[in-house]
Formats: sequence, C-alpha cells, structure tokens
Amino acid sequence: MSSTYGTLFKIATFGESHGPALGVTIDGCPAGLPFDTDFIQHELDRRKPGQSRITTQRREADEFEVLSGVFEGITQGTPIALVIRNTDQRSKDYGHISEQFRPSHADYTYMAKYGTRDYRGGGRSSARETAARVAAGAVAKMLLNTLGISVQAYVSAVGKMRLETPYQQLNLALAEENAVRCPDPVMAEQMYAYIDETRKKGDSIGGIVSCVVSGVPAGWGEPVFDKLHAELGKAMLGINAVKGFEYGSGFAGAEQYGSEHNDAMYTDDRGRVRTRTNLSGGIQGGISNGEDIYFRVAFKPVATIMQDQESVDVHGQSVTVSGKGRHDPCVVPRAVPIVEAMAALVLVDMWLRSQNAHIRK
Repeated sequence: MSSTYGTLFKIATFGESHGPALGVTIDGCPAGLPFDTDFIQHELDRRKPGQSRITTQRREADEFEVLSGVFEGITQGTPIALVIRNTDQRSKDYGHISEQFRPSHADYTYMAKYGTRDYRGGGRSSARETAARVAAGAVAKMLLNTLGISVQAYVSAVGKMRLETPYQQLNLALAEENAVRCPDPVMAEQMYAYIDETRKKGDSIGGIVSCVVSGVPAGWGEPVFDKLHAELGKAMLGINAVKGFEYGSGFAGAEQYGSEHNDAMYTDDRGRVRTRTNLSGGIQGGISNGEDIYFRVAFKPVATIMQDQESVDVHGQSVTVSGKGRHDPCVVPRAVPIVEAMAALVLVDMWLRSQNAHIRK
C-alpha cells in the first residue's frame, strides 16, 4: 500500500480510523525552520470532527505530539514524526458490516486486493487518515509562509448551489467565519441550511472546494511527467471522496477559441512578465508562470447514509446495509484544510526541486 508522497519533501502517513493513533513522518524539511506548534494545532482544529451540526459528531481533540526532528522549537533537518491519538472510537457501530460491503465504499475493493479489511470505520480507507496529512501540510505551509506564498481554499459549491463570484472579488478570509467555509455570508447560510436538511433526511450531498495559491514565482514544476498541475491533480485525487480536478479554465476552456483563451502577455513596471488574463491558472507547460494558481476539487456525496441500501456480503449473498455511526452529511466544509495541506505539500516539493534547475547569476 502506498502511504508516501513527495520527492524531496517526503511524507509517510500511518494509522487507522479506530486504531490507537494516526501519524506522519516528514523527511526533507530544511533545518532552521521555527516550528510553530500553535499553527499546526490550528490547522488540525479546522479539520477535526464535531465542529458543527453539519459535520460528524465524533469527538476528537486531534492534539498532536512531536516525537522527533524538532529541538528547542527549531527543525533540525532530520525526520519529523508527529502522532495524533484516537480517543473517541465507537467500533461497535460497525459490527453489523463486519461481513457486509457498504455501497460506494472501499470495503469490497480492499477485500479484493488484500483478502482482509478493517471494517471499523473503514480502517485505513477512512478520511480520518487525512488528519496526518493536515499536520504535515501545516509544516509545509510554514515553509511557504517564509517565501511569501499563501494557500487559501474555500467551499464554492454544495450540490447545485454554486458561488459564481470570481475569487478576485471575494474576501477569502471570510471563509473561516462560518461552518460551511464559504466566503460569501449569504450563500454560506443557504448552503448550511441545505446540508442540514440533507442530514435530517438521512442523506448526503457533494460539493466543490476551490483553492487559490498566491506568490509562487515563475519556474516551479517539471516539463514532462511531473508537471505542476499534474502533481496537484494527483495530490487532490488522492483525497478521500474526490471525483474531479480542474485548474484554470478547466473543462470550460474546451468550449473556447484560442483567440479567447490565450493569456496576453506584458511586462509590468517592475520588469516582471505578466499575463492580462489568467485562464492558464498560473501554470503553462507544467511550470508556474508567476500568476495566481487556482483550481477546483469536486467531492462526491459521503457514501454512508442513514438509509437502507442494497449490497452483498463477503459470501456474495444479497443483503440490506443499514447506515449507522457518525458521518458527515457533506464533506466539503472539513475538506478545505485538507485541500490546502495537499497543495502546500506539492508546492514545497516543487520549490526544493527548483533550487538546482539552473545556475543563477
């Protein structure tokens, strides 16, 4: 099972939803970085369960411990190990599916691949694993902050409710002021009510998280197989429940003429090459061009719903699966920090890879 990511800035996560703990090791973090534990905890708090009525009611503090790689508040250039203890497991909630496959979950595919599975909350396939990614992503964010780079995600759609306002016209800081994490207060209230109504029906709904990265200079990324947008796509599609990724104009660009889609170029008063539009999404030829990088990530409805569903068991017999346990009716509010974390991990890796690309005069 591949539980590692990165080339120079590498992470490896471990742990299961109902095991003793989750954790991550980070290899390749430069020495000398002030290690802000409050910031890491803040990022974990943004992802943790039990935040509001429209998230799972599992109660986890998600407090982390530093096991290695940090001394007197400074990174040492050695592997950093972080661990997050599980404290509110209710494994008995999953006893009824010990031999049943839940529709649209990884139950059947894990059994097909490994011949065994941890049915307690999905084991390794649970989205709880992303807590470790957020912890590692917080370290990556701290590195990016030293470079003047920001990563800001927000909820732009829930079901058919879409926030059509361009990100340049939004105050993205407002996303953290409501439970949905939508920067439009009016739309946020409507989305909250929609998710809550969906929850009351025992159903779930999907949505979209948009992300904006500002401050990346031109020249990050690889030209062929490790294109910057390809790595971002891989990172996003590796998040639980993600069904789609698009950057810049995305699929809408397929409907345009080249004369409409091409980003005209100019040199600004500081001598920087810029583009008058940014349909490229800040990336051309797989390499950053200095403009904002922006992309969207589509999440499916949470697979566990509080309704009976048709399925089969481990013996191939037809069964009816009943939804139990504590689950999010819509994953996107808690997915915002996960998207940011994975983007930060990609960008730090690309930054390190860019350092020796050519001799700088």
